[in-house]
Amino acid sequence: MSSYRFPLLDFSNKSIATLHFTWFAFFLTFVMWFSLPPLKPLITASFAMTPQQWAALLTLNVALTIPARIVVGSLVDKFGPRAIYSGLLIFSGALLIAFACAQTFEQLALFRFLLGFVGAGFVIGIRLVSEWFPARQVGLAEGIYGGWGNFGAAAAGFTLPFLAIHVFGGDDGWRYAMGTAAIIAMIYGVAFYASVRNTPKGSTYFKPKKSGGLEVSNRKDFCFYVIMNLPMYLILAVLAWKMSPANLGLLSTATTYVLYTVLFALFVFQFSQIYRVNKDMLQKGSVAEHDKYEFKQVAILSWAYLATFGSEIAVVSVLPAFFMTTFEGLSVTQAAMLGGSFAFMNLVARPGGGWVSDKFGRRFSMSIILAGVACGYLLLAQINASWPLYLAFSAVFICSLFVQAGCGAVFAVVPLIKRRMTGQIAGLAGAYGNVGALFFLTMNTFIDIQSFFWMLAGTATIGLVFVQFLKEPQGHVVEVNEDGSLHKIEVS
Repeated sequence: MSSYRFPLLDFSNKSIATLHFTWFAFFLTFVMWFSLPPLKPLITASFAMTPQQWAALLTLNVALTIPARIVVGSLVDKFGPRAIYSGLLIFSGALLIAFACAQTFEQLALFRFLLGFVGAGFVIGIRLVSEWFPARQVGLAEGIYGGWGNFGAAAAGFTLPFLAIHVFGGDDGWRYAMGTAAIIAMIYGVAFYASVRNTPKGSTYFKPKKSGGLEVSNRKDFCFYVIMNLPMYLILAVLAWKMSPANLGLLSTATTYVLYTVLFALFVFQFSQIYRVNKDMLQKGSVAEHDKYEFKQVAILSWAYLATFGSEIAVVSVLPAFFMTTFEGLSVTQAAMLGGSFAFMNLVARPGGGWVSDKFGRRFSMSIILAGVACGYLLLAQINASWPLYLAFSAVFICSLFVQAGCGAVFAVVPLIKRRMTGQIAGLAGAYGNVGALFFLTMNTFIDIQSFFWMLAGTATIGLVFVQFLKEPQGHVVEVNEDGSLHKIEVS
């Protein structure tokens, strides 16, 4: 395929066909992951659920996704995306069926917590798509994958309530609707395995030398990497606190402290794995020249994704209530549609961000986009009741364009850092997106909405500063073939 052509509808082209298979796999993971909120009235009625119990389910829905993206990223690099994506679709479908069959709140909570694992599906396709597209097209390809797959969340909102109420009906309609989505995902998991290859024919799938953590290039990067893992455990501790007697009161004090202890033990275990993977480097002080890369690249991209995807998830959650309290006479449905429009732009803006990055350079594009994100959130902070509704919606539209484009621009760079560890790098950056969402939503409970938007603008501005230190991918990265020979992969 030419480096300049992108025949999106040419399914005879293996690269294009693989892209379509992969974004739809991601789409189905998001349908399953976001199947809970649209069915709230039906589920809460079935279990006579309290507001605190519902809040706990929403929290549990995202809790496992942060460590899952790290784990899945490592599995993808070791075993290949074809097997891992198929396995995730089948396993998550089974969990969703179990959730749909739950008879007690405790069962609902358990299976919803485990279903957080499906949110790691995004990481798998990043590695797979990068294997099938050259550097000059990878941003656009990853943008289509991420943007179109993300639409699964909106599709869940459109289809599942309709199925539950108008197709199946009755008190158990929501169960059959979820079960339908699960069965489709499981069948597709089998079809995906039968139809997709990890790499084009004749290409090598490079794997990490050791699994369990990222390989880094020197002792300074090792320390940086360990520190980068701390926020993930801290935000999970915040989730435990939210369900403790000090907040929602759904956990006992003893259980809360047990969770804190488990999180600390997991951090120690992860540190031991990172040390094991990098033990030889720590003894020598560095690695071979062809294996070197700058870990700051990963850190910068992780912050940029926190500022874009993390803020997107938070804003989508708060916008409906913001519109309802700001503009009198707005119905719940109208407010929800206005809020949902922020995420709707994923379909075009995320591929657009990847395309801009391919065409005009990675660092330059990300700088312009993050500046736009900061200005967009500053604009939202100015909205008040005196604004015409159409003007407020226009501000949301403009801001969302930059935010979604930023997500595309981040993952236009991720696959170009170190091919054999693309899954793990995507996992770390993706996890930081979830860390950002949970942090922003937690802060929203302590500050007013204007301060909330100012905080998001400040986060994007910090990201803009960090991006100036991003190294523009140039030339080639080097991987080692099984026979010991060096293989160059073009990244510019």
